[in-house]
Amino acid sequence: MSPQPFDQLPRSVREHARQTTLGPTDVPALLAHPSDWDTPAPFCLWMHGRSVKKELDPGRYSRWLRAGIGVVAIDLPGHGERADPPRHGPESTVEVIDEALPEIDQVLEALRGPGLAGSFDLERAAIGGMSMGGMITLRRLCEPHEFLCAAVEGTTGDLCGLYFPGPDDAHAAWPVRHEESAVEPVDANRRLDGFAPLPMLVLHSEADEMVPWSVQQRFVGRLREHFANRGVSPETVEVHTWPETGAPAEHVGFGRFSNEAKNLQTNFLARHLLGDSA
Repeated sequence: MSPQPFDQLPRSVREHARQTTLGPTDVPALLAHPSDWDTPAPFCLWMHGRSVKKELDPGRYSRWLRAGIGVVAIDLPGHGERADPPRHGPESTVEVIDEALPEIDQVLEALRGPGLAGSFDLERAAIGGMSMGGMITLRRLCEPHEFLCAAVEGTTGDLCGLYFPGPDDAHAAWPVRHEESAVEPVDANRRLDGFAPLPMLVLHSEADEMVPWSVQQRFVGRLREHFANRGVSPETVEVHTWPETGAPAEHVGFGRFSNEAKNLQTNFLARHLLGDSA
């Protein structure tokens, strides 16, 4: 039998973790607790990108656990333990985002339910994701929620801007055609009126070949303006970019800056979830 993804996690994560499914749609989840499961822990709900799974890049999880932050990482529809390879392609991105959005609240509700109640502190929760997972994160934040902060990387909240560039945009049209009528409902940029300001960390390679930084940079500008209009400092949205990282397609993992990126993210989460105890 080939090694299973859970068995390939580093011991620093595996010894604190368990596998389960959550909610009525049985969302596969990797849960990890920094201490004992009877003590409510602050946590981050994390979503991976297209074509991969929740066990990807466990270095972030080991850093969170050392900092005292729990992990709730889920497989997105058609991925990981519920893999459906035809849905891994870019033509399925919009469909997967739409299907994943209601599952976030199902997962949170399951954390309050039998077997997990008291393990994770729902009043000290963060949400985040990379690439497609970040797109889901940003769209979910356009509706009422209880998250204290958010962290995204290699993503954008302006899906229409990504898929349908204007004549003055520097990036080319996305090679896979989407219908704007399908993109618009999952586009955070079209729902900013409902985006309640909260501390946010944005990480990005300026050479990203999959999600151009120019698209996310424009979205960040609009988000900061939205925050300012509501009396919140635009600097509540923290941004860290690198001119280039050496990562595949400049999109996955931040290459030689991977350690720096993970530490920036862990420190951000600790500040906002742990406060003076960080």
